[in-house]
Amino acid sequence: MAIILGAGQGKRLLPLTEQKPKCLLPLGGRPFLEWQIIALAANGIRDVVVVTGFQAQAVEAAILARPADGIRVRTLHNPFFQVADNIGSCFVARHEMEGEDFVLLNGDTLFHPELFTRACARAEAPIAVTIDRKERYDADDMKVRLDGRRLTAIGKTLPEEHTHAESIGMLFFSGDGGKIFADALERVIRQEDGLKRWYLSVIDELAASTPIGIADICGHEWCELDYPKDLPAAERLASRLWREHPGTCESAAPLRLQVT
Repeated sequence: MAIILGAGQGKRLLPLTEQKPKCLLPLGGRPFLEWQIIALAANGIRDVVVVTGFQAQAVEAAILARPADGIRVRTLHNPFFQVADNIGSCFVARHEMEGEDFVLLNGDTLFHPELFTRACARAEAPIAVTIDRKERYDADDMKVRLDGRRLTAIGKTLPEEHTHAESIGMLFFSGDGGKIFADALERVIRQEDGLKRWYLSVIDELAASTPIGIADICGHEWCELDYPKDLPAAERLASRLWREHPGTCESAAPLRLQVT
């Protein structure tokens, strides 16, 4: 199962997102969300939960309009999207996190199916954060500190000397990992600043007492859609997906959508 966090408007992409959420911005004639689902389908994922918020009805309509490929797509609405950070979207999806292995995806992370295959194979711990490495990290990167293959801290303000990688916005949960994370969400969101926290701050707190693993995908193609300048890279990756997975990108009838 996959849970995609698609509630945000993407204000840093204005005016492109004035009336359209970031997850619906068109790439190669298809919504950004569609390319995520295509990459998941190429890896055998057949159950997808999309957490909606801004322009939720537009997201639901886009899902209804997409061709069928055997994937069941469900939506969960996050009524807190205007007052909470992405921890709110995780909170409304917490009941999906117990009893089944799943991947948690940021709604603005685009990736090649081969990246997902590698990440899934390397996600050995009950909670595993997919990471990439580069020479330098900027202020907007979700930086990661490591001790071998264990994540010991994650956050945007990690000092350079303690930064070994960055999170790409793809986390794998298996065994009791989902319940551990859901229980921690409940604790953190009750804190005074809970609604304003990133969900990865929950992983940062857990790292002090719970082994958090990593899935290293260095060398595999992905991109994050935060600013207009990110669009060309996203278009190139979508074009590559179309060329390499034409069978996955084509089918016939609309999907069944469940809205809760």
